[in-house]
Amino acid sequence: MKKQLQSIIAITLAFLFLICAASCGKTTNADTLWENAIHKENAEFGSGAKTLAVEVKAGEKSIIFTIHTDKDTVGAALSEHGLIAGEEGPYGLYVKAVNGITADYDVDQSYWGFYINGELALTGVDKTNIEEGVNYQLAYTK
Repeated sequence: MKKQLQSIIAITLAFLFLICAASCGKTTNADTLWENAIHKENAEFGSGAKTLAVEVKAGEKSIIFTIHTDKDTVGAALSEHGLIAGEEGPYGLYVKAVNGITADYDVDQSYWGFYINGELALTGVDKTNIEEGVNYQLAYTK
């Protein structure tokens, strides 16, 4: 009976070890999102009469870009510093990359959501005029 119990314990421990070893090597998409990011900490850009803050959120991490600009729209201010990239579409700029982090709906149903004061924006970044004191956010969504 004692040998049988020892065998069961040994098999159980070996099984738990294998599960732990297999799971330790895996990373999730949320873990790898920031690997290609250009900026990994809050950053300040430019000089100009207007100031806006844009929160960039992907996975559990977020950073703030503070931009000083003379541009009129959020999209123009972000583009001026190479912080966004995308494609022109029928509704304006379709943002596909923010801070070097790419979202591709055709590949994995991910996209960049644009929010103004916590609400999903009704206009794109290139059609949204900069307003002082407004909270802008670009959130990686899947």
